[in-house]
Amino acid sequence: MVKVCVCGAAGGIGQPLSLLLKQSPLITHLSLYDIVNTPGVAADLSHINTKSKVTGHKGQEELEEAIKDSDVVVIPAGVPRKPGMTRDDLFKINAGIVRDLATAAAKFAPKAFMCIISNPVNSTVPIVAEVFKKEGVYDARRIFGVTTLDIVRASTFVSELIGADAQSLKVPVVGGHSGVTILPLLSQVQGTNALSEQQIADVTHRIQFGGDEVVKAKDGAGSATLSMAYAGARFALNVIEAAFNGGKGIVECTYVSLEAAGADAVQSVKDLSGEESLEYFSLPVELGPNGVDKVSPVGAVSDFEKKLFAACAPELKGNITKGSGFVKQE
Repeated sequence: MVKVCVCGAAGGIGQPLSLLLKQSPLITHLSLYDIVNTPGVAADLSHINTKSKVTGHKGQEELEEAIKDSDVVVIPAGVPRKPGMTRDDLFKINAGIVRDLATAAAKFAPKAFMCIISNPVNSTVPIVAEVFKKEGVYDARRIFGVTTLDIVRASTFVSELIGADAQSLKVPVVGGHSGVTILPLLSQVQGTNALSEQQIADVTHRIQFGGDEVVKAKDGAGSATLSMAYAGARFALNVIEAAFNGGKGIVECTYVSLEAAGADAVQSVKDLSGEESLEYFSLPVELGPNGVDKVSPVGAVSDFEKKLFAACAPELKGNITKGSGFVKQE
């Protein structure tokens, strides 16, 4: 029995994400929550002839029922990015939404694996962590920032350059989940040694700011929703496979508390970033029954990538402080 709650299920990410999750035979109860329209989304999905029961819950008064006893909580809730808006601009709006959902999860599903999609992830993951600490149920191994879209984009963009199969090409992307905090490690990908320095720089920038392409192409009508839904579902399903179906060797880059990482992984972040006090970082994580099972160090990087780390550290540190402070000051 695996219950998955999607918070923000009626939104642009939430609906296609819920559709993708409905297809999994491992999910027995798909609980959909939002402030509007959730019963209709649930009714629609409930007609699909797959295993999971679907329930729809609307409004604050139904949040407890939606989230109670969930094994996995996926949070895409929040407002989308608009033209000219950075992920940081979203903070004031989305921080309160994420805090309230995290509070409900801490009270009614304290052992759930938390998959945070709501931007800015660099800040919202610390918000969730601080809420769980306040409620006395914090476990660093169970709270994840979903950065999978960066990996999906990297695989797509790099494969176009080197002629590889995008679906099987694995490009590690570490750091954070916005702009210069996104660190694609192309030097660790076979075949990229044939690329020029300019090609490396250009595709790195495209991976870091790929979201802007979508915002611009949608001409003010939204941000990346379908690709984010795909990435979010991929990550959540991998968590479920590893935690509840005995899946082994499942590795995803994900933004986690370094409390959940081993000494080697933590030291690699300190050495490359030049920052001793970073509390969160996206690294290759092997998933397991308790969430984070093993965190790999960054590994060898190029001189170009060392410069990326230097640019990432102060930005990421500020994002983390902003998220943690939002809860601590209350």
